[in-house]
Amino acid sequence: MLIFETWKRGLIWATVALGVVLSAPNLFYTQVERHNDAAAALAEGQSGADLDADLAGWPDYLPSGLVNLGLDLRGGAQLLAEVQLQDSYAARMESYWPVVRDALLPERATVGGIRLVSTSPPDELHVRLANPEAMPQAIDIVRGLATPIVSLTSVGGTDIEVSSRDDLLIVTLSEAERLAMDQRTMAQVLEIVRRRIDEVGTREPSIQRQGSDRVLIQVPGIGSAEELKTIIGTTAQLTFQPVVRIASDANATAGPGNEVLPGADGDDAFYVLERAPVVTGEDLVDAQPAFDQNGQPSVTFRFNPAGGRKFGDFTAENIGRPFAIVLDDEVISAPVIQAHISGGSGQITGNFDVAESTNLAVLLRAGALPAELVFLEERTIGPELGQDSIDAGRIAALVAFAAVLVFMALSYGLFGIFANIALILNIALLFGALSLIGATLTLPGIAGIVLTVGMAVDANVLVFERIREELRAAKGPARAIERGYERALSAIIDANITTFITAVILFAMGSGPVRGFAITLGLGILTSVFTAIFLTRLLIVTWFDRRRPKTIEV
Repeated sequence: MLIFETWKRGLIWATVALGVVLSAPNLFYTQVERHNDAAAALAEGQSGADLDADLAGWPDYLPSGLVNLGLDLRGGAQLLAEVQLQDSYAARMESYWPVVRDALLPERATVGGIRLVSTSPPDELHVRLANPEAMPQAIDIVRGLATPIVSLTSVGGTDIEVSSRDDLLIVTLSEAERLAMDQRTMAQVLEIVRRRIDEVGTREPSIQRQGSDRVLIQVPGIGSAEELKTIIGTTAQLTFQPVVRIASDANATAGPGNEVLPGADGDDAFYVLERAPVVTGEDLVDAQPAFDQNGQPSVTFRFNPAGGRKFGDFTAENIGRPFAIVLDDEVISAPVIQAHISGGSGQITGNFDVAESTNLAVLLRAGALPAELVFLEERTIGPELGQDSIDAGRIAALVAFAAVLVFMALSYGLFGIFANIALILNIALLFGALSLIGATLTLPGIAGIVLTVGMAVDANVLVFERIREELRAAKGPARAIERGYERALSAIIDANITTFITAVILFAMGSGPVRGFAITLGLGILTSVFTAIFLTRLLIVTWFDRRRPKTIEV
């Protein structure tokens, strides 16, 4: 007999109702999107009549999750950037010079004078010793500075290798450390780019690593690739460096371990600075736009405890000396230290307007890129093209959907209509699941939805054909329906499991649009199996219980 317990019926209809409710906001996409944006703006402390009106445009008691539209549907910008990993090697070697110098100074009586060789390769540190005979002792001292590498691929390795050539002490990064630094640099670049894009409030950016040194950045809804490059490409490298002296031109002699940097706009001076910074933007924990004591726009900042201690110690030891605040290789301010600055906080002043100080605070909060990004490819997709893609995808999906509905109704009569009802609810369940997880829909994703429709129909066709066979074998209607579902079940599960495995592999191995296709396909398979095995069967059983027909036609 065809029996569905009451709790099973309730669970099936509750699942369907939940899917319909979750998918409903997508029917009012613009309205709900404005509501969500207004809610986010009000949560950040903004106010206004327009925000209140947008917030009231959708009831708070209803779900407001949407299926996000991808780059090819909404329009936006795409960049492919290459990370100059060698920059991080050079920065590491520059920061290592003060450490090596301080380690060798106590042994100066033995090793003689030490001097940094400024013509060394960017990824090496060359130190010239006045007494080459003491080179073995100097090598042992510097090797003592090496630290173990914490990495799964280089157990027991150290971060530096020390060698010598004539009177030169040469410090290089070990190969294991380079690999570990590459991984750290790429992870840091991905996180910083994500934070910078999130700061400007864009919706659902896609930031993915490609290969060993490339990053693919897709941001729907942004105006152009140039605008995206402005947000990402501004390095915002903030450093606090000791001032050696102030020069009148860019050709001033810097000396080993120093560099010459120009002043910012309105400052014609050139500054000779120690290359190794006291603290960097990586030590910042917060930066906010503000106004200085003269009412001019400025940026206040706050260091983490480690950065605050270094900054406080430096100011305590250098009262009366200038120090430079350097942003992107320009000295934006070079105040004289008047007193010990404790507490780990300070203020950046300059020729800012309110917009510039706000943007600077955003970039500083996002952190400094550890290496330069070289943009290899840029693409802008206008909203008109995105709308064309939506229209084309909608037409393709509707035509396929309508053709399937007509085919099922003509081929299987009343049972085909039951399958069509389940098919419509299947799409609602799919969009409800996509909305619940905040998935991004792309053109390949629409293809996945169309394929889902085909998979759902395929399951119903298997069941109905098995029911036909049972009817030909002179089985009664109830027995034919029951046997039809029992015998078709294994074929349905086998076919859908193999397709689901394919979707999992595509998601794991693919990126971008391929993953979008895999997500919609995988979720679509789950909803299709549910509607084919449970929902369609429940509709047929409910009809059969009420009508109790003596014969049925499929």
